Amino acid sequence: MSVDSSFDRQCMARALELAERGLTTTDPNPRVGCVIAKDGAIVGEGWHERAGEPHAEIRALQAARGPLAGATLYVTLEPCSHFGRTPPCVDAVLAARVGRVVCAMVDPNPLVRGVGIKRLKTAGIEIESGLLEAEAHALNCGYVQRMEKGLPWVRVKLAASLDGRIALANGSSRWITGEAARGDVQRWRARSSAVLTGSGTVLCDDPQLNVRLENGQPADRQPLRVIADSELKTPPAARVLSKPGQVVIFAAVTPASQRSELEARGARIEAVPRASGGIDLRAMLRMLGELEVNEVWVEAGAKLAGALVSAGLVNELVVYFAPDVLGANARGMFELPELGILEDKWTARFKDVRIIGRDLRVIAECSPESFKASAP
Repeated sequence: MSVDSSFDRQCMARALELAERGLTTTDPNPRVGCVIAKDGAIVGEGWHERAGEPHAEIRALQAARGPLAGATLYVTLEPCSHFGRTPPCVDAVLAARVGRVVCAMVDPNPLVRGVGIKRLKTAGIEIESGLLEAEAHALNCGYVQRMEKGLPWVRVKLAASLDGRIALANGSSRWITGEAARGDVQRWRARSSAVLTGSGTVLCDDPQLNVRLENGQPADRQPLRVIADSELKTPPAARVLSKPGQVVIFAAVTPASQRSELEARGARIEAVPRASGGIDLRAMLRMLGELEVNEVWVEAGAKLAGALVSAGLVNELVVYFAPDVLGANARGMFELPELGILEDKWTARFKDVRIIGRDLRVIAECSPESFKASAP
């Protein structure tokens, strides 16, 4: 059952605003906000900030003014009903004696799904769900996909010229896009659970893959840095291994000498099956899901980007187009198999288009099924 009164919408919209404050900090937990209202006025607010710290409902209950008997609690995700890193939120909601709970969406976690709602209903509390559900889902798309499919949400970032080229023929690509676009990339990295690249990019560009603030300093929370490296070619001296935070390298072969050198530099080596042209990318992503990775931000070359597209593993493309032209001999965005008929083309849906500094940012959502070519 969904609700749609203007005050209900106002309160849930505010709860979503609060949830977004945890965009870069809650991982691997979902981003959740909560508002408590009574007699037509908001009396308490809260949001989840970090895993292991109080959830949004607890923060809102602690901040609330006056007795809450009969109040309405708005929360962007079904209250948890199990002991995890913190006690069940349902117990605290019941103790507060609120009269009504409105949640934007049911928690997809099998340990919670519907159980919190059922407990509240059994206790006589009025329950309604579905208000601004799409917005709540979008805020936690990675968490939802991990719970439902065991896979993280994958965003592939590309910086390209107006004619769709990501580097000159000699590999030179620094910098195609402007400073504002590069700052925007840092914000996307900051919200991600992991930043993924391929060994080719490590060897060619020696990236850091960490989150850097506007002043150039590293952020407090760093995403997991992941390298798809089928032959374990990552040099122990690579800059990606010199920064704080964990690095995981997925390889099909793991020679003892190379493995020991990389492990001595702090890298975690994971063996995955070999696939055509590299490693089994689905197996890699499933292992990342087991590591509680919700969102993967991919910054890689045309080979890995194309392989992810071909495998139907991309959820979104985030492409920054610079107002420049590099010419036909420059490198394209994807290495993809040749199509025999136009009907086999890869198709995405434009989701957001905006100007970032001097560049154009296009976000396109990909349906994994329609984005997997049927051509040989």
